[in-house]
Amino acid sequence: MDGIFIGKHANGPELLNLKRTNRHGLITGATGTGKTVTLQGIIEGLSAAGVPSFVADVKGDLSGLAMAGSPQSKTHEIFAGRAAEIGQQDWVYKDNPSQFWDLFGEQGHPVRTTVSEMGPLMLARLMDLNEVQEGVLTIAFHVADKDGLLMLDLDDLQAMLVSCGERADELTLEYGNISKQSVGSIQRSLLQLRAQGGENFFGEPALELEDLIRCDDSGRGVVNILAADKLMSSPKLYSTFLLWLLSELFETLPEIGDPEKPKLVFFFDEAHLLFNDAPKALLEKIEQVVRLIRSKGVGVYFITQNPIDIPDTVAAQLNNRIQHKLNAFTPRDEQAVKSAADTFRPNPNLDVAQVITELKIGEALVSLLQPDGSPSIVQRTLIKAPASRVGPLSPQERGVMITTDAIGDKYDMLIDRESAEEILAAKSAQAAAAAEEAKSMVAADKQAAAAAKEQAKADAIAARELARQQAADAREAAKPSIADKMLQSAARSAATSIGRQVAGSFGKSLVRGILGSLFK
Repeated sequence: MDGIFIGKHANGPELLNLKRTNRHGLITGATGTGKTVTLQGIIEGLSAAGVPSFVADVKGDLSGLAMAGSPQSKTHEIFAGRAAEIGQQDWVYKDNPSQFWDLFGEQGHPVRTTVSEMGPLMLARLMDLNEVQEGVLTIAFHVADKDGLLMLDLDDLQAMLVSCGERADELTLEYGNISKQSVGSIQRSLLQLRAQGGENFFGEPALELEDLIRCDDSGRGVVNILAADKLMSSPKLYSTFLLWLLSELFETLPEIGDPEKPKLVFFFDEAHLLFNDAPKALLEKIEQVVRLIRSKGVGVYFITQNPIDIPDTVAAQLNNRIQHKLNAFTPRDEQAVKSAADTFRPNPNLDVAQVITELKIGEALVSLLQPDGSPSIVQRTLIKAPASRVGPLSPQERGVMITTDAIGDKYDMLIDRESAEEILAAKSAQAAAAAEEAKSMVAADKQAAAAAKEQAKADAIAARELARQQAADAREAAKPSIADKMLQSAARSAATSIGRQVAGSFGKSLVRGILGSLFK
């Protein structure tokens, strides 16, 4: 065959052309109509053709891809009968080489990336930030990049936000307003993200994409199965993780155009979660990635219940289509049926809108790209029987698979190397030490100044005391001695006698006024 056998319709087999598999696809249908079996059959075919795949296992059923089916299973008679009905003569039970992954590290190898690698746009969606808060987060990333601060985990991001809050006045002048209220709101969103298990997703060792794109020793493509049953309780974490993985593939893989077969096929189950409440900027990014990633040799297949869950701009890129039964109980259901019918290349022998509501379990309307790139006429197709187990593995079986695959313990041990948190903490400690040293120097200077002031005061008192003593000594030295006093007394007596003699001679006495002046 020139492609992957999907099933058989009235006019022959339905094949998914390997060269056109990277042109993306859509698998839709109500719950219980056979989407999981269809998906399982496509992945089996890709693996046999040497094409690795990545699939999110939302209900745990797809873990059965790792084990061969069994004739003792409840579904054996159904699938054996279907194989016979569509002439699937080579149908035998067989397994597929598989690797198990889990963001929580419980049912598979841990899957991690760093905060810096995820970037602000997807992280803002993950934390449900508004436009203002997203702007502050973008500034934090820009400052971290500029300062060479690697943000590995949520602790690094938290430390970076604290640093930006402390430097708000400085950064606002350069990048725009950073309010402490916005920083506080982001911090609260971080706490919620931690509570949802997001802390497990950020750190090292980060996932290396080469470990997803590999074949086993016999050339079969490895099936990468993400345990997503627990992850589904945090739908934004689930959808953001898968979108990040697509983005990483787009940014990392080289351009190869349309290869003979894809390098990897990516299956996005519960795809509506990716688009719910997504801002316009993010939808534009998703559309861009889906449109351009095909040239990297990657096919993207969305699986959802309702075809109108996929925005038109993205749905226009999905060329391989498989539509299981849809119900038409409500106006929205009727709209979905009409929308699905209008997307197929018409078949004059089918009333597509009517058939969509009449399909049996295991039947689907199928239109796939032909070798020349044109879509085939839609056909009512009976989907092939799967060769691997339909249903989940037991915990013991899963454990054996995890410990014996090619990945080993490469991602099992968390590594915590120096990053933004440690660097900022060291800078903060240095700044605190410098401030304490400056404070000590100021205190020492004040103490020295006080001592100098006290010394100057003491010196001034001593100087004043010395001057007083010197003045006293001078006064004491200026007093007449006893001999001088005797001479002065004798002189005064002589003068008095002379005065009296003069007064007597003139017949007059000397009279002084009240102030001691002589009257004339």
